[in-house]
Amino acid sequence: MRYRFLLIPPFRLPPKTKWGYQTLHLESDKAKEERLMNADMVLPYLEDVEWDLHPGELATYGDWPVETREEFTFAANARLPNIREACESGKYNGIVLLGGGEPGFLEAREICRKFGVVCTANAHSQMYLATMLGNKFSVVDISGVHNVYYRDLIYQHQLQNRCASIRNIGMRLPRPGTEDGLQLREERQKALSGKKSNAVQNAITQAEIAIKEDGAEVITLGCSGVFWLRPFIEAGLQKRGWEVPVLEGYSASITLAKLMVDLGVNASGITYMGDHQVQLPDKIHV
Repeated sequence: MRYRFLLIPPFRLPPKTKWGYQTLHLESDKAKEERLMNADMVLPYLEDVEWDLHPGELATYGDWPVETREEFTFAANARLPNIREACESGKYNGIVLLGGGEPGFLEAREICRKFGVVCTANAHSQMYLATMLGNKFSVVDISGVHNVYYRDLIYQHQLQNRCASIRNIGMRLPRPGTEDGLQLREERQKALSGKKSNAVQNAITQAEIAIKEDGAEVITLGCSGVFWLRPFIEAGLQKRGWEVPVLEGYSASITLAKLMVDLGVNASGITYMGDHQVQLPDKIHV
């Protein structure tokens, strides 16, 4: 096949954790389609791809999903050796980094470029696709520290002037100390079973406020733990009369990786400079 992609999760949780969420804690010997988060939504984008799903490295900071900068750094350090190994194998022409916070993305692009392998990630892909669809985008995210971490990504990708806001749904991923109040895990199950879900209602409301008050013209999603909300937000906004695109990270990253393969392009050798460049610029402009 033209596309040979490896999808790599940001981390893996132990199967017996009480803080499991979606597929993050499933046994690594299960079929890749079963381990792929939001498979029903994502698999159509992989129909023309020969793909593997890495099990992800077991989280070393704890047995809950990442949210803080410290936790994301642990996840990045654990993922990078797997990226290099995948590139050295010669099996893939694309690496898709899963996870809304895209830990280790810049470092991964540096590694992948040396081997001629395309590398995409969830926040970067959504944001830049969003700038093609409208003037400004907003991010709908979980609540808490992840919002300020995600703000760092917006500045890192130099899109602060194209981002209208980061809004949250008032719920966090499972972790110690968050047992009180509405639980995203339970609200997701309600939505998928056709019941009223506070997560869905909050997400639609926050997306509409982002449009009406913040000036958003496109909606993106922050943490991969809210990617499942994309069809619900899209339908909810349409019902309220808004013709606004809603993006999610997995499909955006897979699609962007295909585009880069089709165009035969990769990251710039100046932006992601190796340690033995043939030519070196006299000055790096800021």
